Amino acid sequence: MEQILSDEYFMREALKEAKKAFDADEVPVGAIVVCNNRIIARAHNLTERLNDVTAHAEMQALTSAANFLNGKYLNECTMYITLEPCVMCAGALSWSQIGKIVYGASDTKRGYNLVGNKILHPKTEIISGTIAHECADLIKTFFQKKR
Repeated sequence: MEQILSDEYFMREALKEAKKAFDADEVPVGAIVVCNNRIIARAHNLTERLNDVTAHAEMQALTSAANFLNGKYLNECTMYITLEPCVMCAGALSWSQIGKIVYGASDTKRGYNLVGNKILHPKTEIISGTIAHECADLIKTFFQKKR
């Protein structure tokens, strides 16, 4: 019998990606894509390394998952993200028709909720606040170190 892993388990995997970004002096956001209880994509922010403002963790994970599945629609998948997606990423997630989004910390400055959740695909399930404190602490630590 296959064990169904929890949202917390997968968010901790996304947090590992965020820590990679932190260590690389990138804003520490991590994302993973899960399909059928299996991680099919892992990513973290690469905006500094690639000198690309669109190289957010979610965008990298979407591309990787689509390549893995050999298709652009991810309606059978869940993305776990350590920070609430920005409007750009929410738009891309909508186009992918992602089945479910689970995020940790809210982003009160740039998160998609500032414009409302209608930006997402209507069938996408949203769960927020999964290990939010740990996700937020990593980002706070990163920006405190910058000051």
